[in-house]
Formats: sequence, C-alpha cells, structure tokens
Amino acid sequence: MATEGSRFFSSLHDQTIVESKKRSTILFIVPIEFIFKGVVKLRNKDAIYTLKNITFAKIYVVSDFQKKWFYLILLALVWGSSFILMKRALLGLTAVQVGGLRIIIAALTLFILGFRSMVGISARDWKWIFAGGMLSSFFPPFLFALAQTELDSGITAIFNSTVPLMTTMVGVAMFGAFLNKRQLLGVFIGLFGTLVLIISGMELVPDQNYWYAGFILMSALGYAFNINIIKSKLPHLSALTLTTASFAVAFLPALALVLHSGVFNEIGHSAPMQDAMWYVLALAIFGTALANMYFNKLIHVSSPVFAASVTYLIPLVAILWAAWDGERINIYQLLGGLIILFGVWLVNKKKGSN
Repeated sequence: MATEGSRFFSSLHDQTIVESKKRSTILFIVPIEFIFKGVVKLRNKDAIYTLKNITFAKIYVVSDFQKKWFYLILLALVWGSSFILMKRALLGLTAVQVGGLRIIIAALTLFILGFRSMVGISARDWKWIFAGGMLSSFFPPFLFALAQTELDSGITAIFNSTVPLMTTMVGVAMFGAFLNKRQLLGVFIGLFGTLVLIISGMELVPDQNYWYAGFILMSALGYAFNINIIKSKLPHLSALTLTTASFAVAFLPALALVLHSGVFNEIGHSAPMQDAMWYVLALAIFGTALANMYFNKLIHVSSPVFAASVTYLIPLVAILWAAWDGERINIYQLLGGLIILFGVWLVNKKKGSN
C-alpha cells in the first residue's frame, strides 16, 4: 500500500495541487490511463482530506469563484423551466393544490437528504429560520401558482427578475446595507421597467388580470428578506441544513391546506389531476428542494446581490419555454423586461468595473 501510495503521489507531483484558502471542493475525474484504489490522506495548508475506497486519478480543486458561477447557471436553467411546469400543473390542479403539493413533496425529499442535519440548530437560529422559511418556502409557491392562473409563464418570470432590486432595498432598510447613487438609480429604473411591463401587458392581453402581478412582487419581497437573513444571520449553517429546516417550517401548514383542498379524494378518478402530478413532482424535487439547496450554497459562496442575480437568466430560459408553448410576448413587454434587467445591472455593478 505504501509503495502504491508513493507512486500515486509521485504521479500527482507534476499536476501540482494549488494550495489556497479559497479552494475547498475536490472533484475526481478518472481517465483510463491511471487507476488506483485505497485509502490516502491528502494534506495541504488548509486541511487533511481522508479519501477511502475511491478510484483516484487527476485531482482538481474548485474555487468559490468557479462554484458560484456553476450554481448560478444551473439554477437559471432549473428555475427558468419551473414556470412552464407550473403552467402545465395548473391544467389539472388548483393553485392551492399546486403550491401545497410542491412544498410537501419538496419537504419530504429534503427530510430524506438532511433531516439529521437539523439536530444541532439553536433556538436563536430557529427564530430566523422560521421567518425566512415562511417568507421564501411557504408563501411564494402559493403566490406564484395563484399569479399564473391569470398571467402567462414568460411574463411571470420577467416580474420575478425584480428580486435583486428587492434584495437591495431590504438590505438597506433592514440590514444596514449601503446604497450609493448609482444603485438608487438602478432601483428606480427597475421599478419603472416593472410599470412598463404591466401597462404593455394590459394592452396586449386585456383579458389577463395584471393585478395578479402583485403576487409575484410579494414573493420577490419574501425572497429578498430570506437572502438577507441567510447572509447576515445564518452564515454558519450549511445549505442542506438551511433548506431542510426552511421547508420543515412550511411543511405542516402546507399539508393542512392540501388536505382541506380534497386533492387526495379526487386524484384517483381524475386523469388531468394525475397528469398534473408529474409536473408537480418535477417542480417540487428539482425546481424546489434541490434548487433551494443549491441556492443556499450560492449565497454562502457569494454575496446576497450576486445570488439574487440568478434572475438575470431565469427570464431568458422561461421566455424560450413560453415561445415554444405558443405564448404571445410583444416588443414592449420585452422592453420592460430589459429595463428591469438594466436596473438590476446598475444595482449590481461594482465601481470601476467594465
């Protein structure tokens, strides 16, 4: 074992492992040319990693910078697809049923993955988890489903892009964040874009009730509070712990609402409800449970505003799905969306950056 281990590290010597406090995650990529199995301790300046019964090959260490961009793109694809999933689910289920089942299935998925991780949470942390959980895990699934009973999925996604603006305003008002003149201008431009989007939508599709856009803005405000709470009050908790605990808070009230809706009595003899359940399953497991876990990881390795910037990309994915599904979006609605994103860019833009 010692001889093989020595050969292993000798072969690694030419593939120098960068030792940096900013690099923490180890990925294993196995080429055909080199295979080795055993137990090895990998030591660097920051930690000792004990690697057991793993097939070793090239070892790459991934930085927080790389991780945050990976999480951002992954979340944009998953969350950008969630709006069309909600639209399809609402063909067979009510808004309360879609929102409630989404929470229940997501919570059960997270309990399997991370129930034990909640054991060490302090009473003080639970106070903030309860607030963040209700604002981001309980109310938004219902509010989004309710909004999409009146609004197209692509438009709903564009309204959701106000999250970074809300995050900045909440950070300034409640968490002591600083807002300079450029960021203040960005907030007002983003809000103006929201107004353009509402007015143009009323003219294009007058039969849709654009007052329901208020539900999306309320959800965005809830997400904004949660992002600031996690970054300022709960940075010491892992992403899995935070996500599991957040949905544990939302689980019982969601279950009560779903039971009251009578979905379990009706679904056995309703083909549309059964078809809708497949969309809810995908929405709950991928678009809610796993996506929220990775979003909390993103918050940990970046800033609150960078994390909220996933909404830059979500509308692009959602609009592609909307166009594929035959939804109408006019040039003025796209202009409103671009104005919102320009405002978000101003809020996020670092001084002196290009």
